Amino acid sequence: METKPPLPPFNLETAKQKVQMAEDAWNAKDPERVCMAYTIDTEWRNRSEFINGREEVKDFLKKKWAKELDYKLKKELWAFAENRIAVRFEYEWHDDKGQWYRSYGNENWEFSPQGLMKKRYASINDLLIQESERRFK
Repeated sequence: METKPPLPPFNLETAKQKVQMAEDAWNAKDPERVCMAYTIDTEWRNRSEFINGREEVKDFLKKKWAKELDYKLKKELWAFAENRIAVRFEYEWHDDKGQWYRSYGNENWEFSPQGLMKKRYASINDLLIQESERRFK
């Protein structure tokens, strides 16, 4: 059976490690790599979209990073308990016309005993910014 340490139950150190691992993976923008951190039957809500299973995650991420160019993400641990972690995040990207955005949000994660993410619920808001306002370069 696949595992993705650190495994729950989380403590402060392992929760921070899990968040950093997620940030690093998403910043690599590799859907094949990222989707392997999720259970085969993972359930997501991303904005108003509902995504079920690794294959749908992979397809979603391919589309996301084709649209959100020069994507750069920063995550911060907000809270944790047992097999759950909450994060706040922000990321910057631009569209194919050169318009920059900063996207803010919160995610709630639930993990399997093997350390794979079973559920991911993300609420995200976008803010138009000028390139000169970027924080992540």
